[in-house]
Amino acid sequence: MAASKMLIPSLTKFRPLTCAAAAFYPTRLVPHPPDLVKWVKREGGFVHEAVKIAQDTTLGLGLVASGEIPKGSDLIVLPDHVPLKFQSDEQNGADSVLLHLSHQVPEELWAMKLGLKLLQERAKVGSFWWPYISNLPETYSVPIFFTGEDIKNLQYAPLLYQVNKRCRFLLEFEQEVKNALKDLKLSEHPFGGQDVDASSLGWAMSAVSSRAFRLYGKKLPDGSRSDIPMMLPLIDMCNHSFNPNAQIVQEQDVGNSKMLIKVVAEKDIKQNDPLLLHYGCLSNDFFLLDYGFVMPSNPYDYIELKYDGALMDAASMAAGVSSPNFSAPAPWQRQVLSQLKLDGEASNLKVIIGGPELVEGRLLSALRVILSNDMELVQRYDLNVLKSLSAEAPLGFANEVAVFRTIIALCVIALGHFPTKIMDDESQMKQGVPVSTELAIQFRIQKKSVIIDVMRDLTKRVKLLSSKETTTA
Repeated sequence: MAASKMLIPSLTKFRPLTCAAAAFYPTRLVPHPPDLVKWVKREGGFVHEAVKIAQDTTLGLGLVASGEIPKGSDLIVLPDHVPLKFQSDEQNGADSVLLHLSHQVPEELWAMKLGLKLLQERAKVGSFWWPYISNLPETYSVPIFFTGEDIKNLQYAPLLYQVNKRCRFLLEFEQEVKNALKDLKLSEHPFGGQDVDASSLGWAMSAVSSRAFRLYGKKLPDGSRSDIPMMLPLIDMCNHSFNPNAQIVQEQDVGNSKMLIKVVAEKDIKQNDPLLLHYGCLSNDFFLLDYGFVMPSNPYDYIELKYDGALMDAASMAAGVSSPNFSAPAPWQRQVLSQLKLDGEASNLKVIIGGPELVEGRLLSALRVILSNDMELVQRYDLNVLKSLSAEAPLGFANEVAVFRTIIALCVIALGHFPTKIMDDESQMKQGVPVSTELAIQFRIQKKSVIIDVMRDLTKRVKLLSSKETTTA
């Protein structure tokens, strides 16, 4: 009873929708928020006795094990009414305005749709979710809140494009929200009469993108379940790892059709170990854009390049290939490029180097084909074979060496687009810099590391192929 009385002041206080600049250990929305573990338990959820909220020196606030937890144990269980979702079938006055606004949000920025619901609940006096929302960070370290200088510090055009696109969206959406809220009665105002600006919209979008999970929602007429984003109180405090010790499971609640959402131990968890989930096989672009952190040695990180004939010719010539014809391929080569969607009307010229494939299959097969003059030999192979790095020298040793040297030269060109070297970046980090600057530097170091790793790998392959070619000769 005492605990519920302590909640009353925070539930009845007017809460402005403001947002501040990022900090390394951001404070929560209120100085002394309600106990989240107790709230989840009071709402019919389960929290393992060894699960505690704690500050980690590298990961920030998260969940840790205060004792040993056996594999297979339930760590957290949330009943169906606890996750925060955007219910598009709600049709009272305020919610119909919210629904109208959500239709103005492009699907790729789905986090903003649920963000509108989060802002509504943050502004609402007596919100059911206030004990959860009050525990959310006041700030987020995502690039939309970086200074202009730190956005430039990223030094990587594809990410700069995405950051600027999101910033533009927030500024334009701010105007749409203001127009939609103009002259509304207080009873119909989804944010309790408060102004909503680009900063508060950015806070809400960042809160959702960094914490929400896309899980199964309602059952559809065909028996399948819809995919719905939802914020999972307490569960969303598990940090990320590519080697997780826990996973999210959805189960049917006994006795009704509602779903329980659980976090289950995937392995034995030792005392003081953090509880870690796998957020997905994502590049550092997505980790920084959506979550506000950078993963060192990320096996899924890559760099984007544009497949451009003049660039490929320049790289091939730099690699010592005589008379490359990327800018003017033969008709049969152009046909293959069209199949790879690297030529023609439906082309997609974005190709990637790095990640699990090392070299995107479309780029690899295009280089193999253009650097070969043997049409009959090329036509013997299925395109999937030509796309595969594990298919060793399908068009001959000389062709493969020329291909790898061209990719290495592309890497050198890509590395040259970064104004600083890794040594300069590391030296700057040691001097002590603001959080956003540190993240920008970490991001560009990892991008350069991806390029260098690809160059090292392909250089080894070239040496191996050259020795095999000599032996065969």
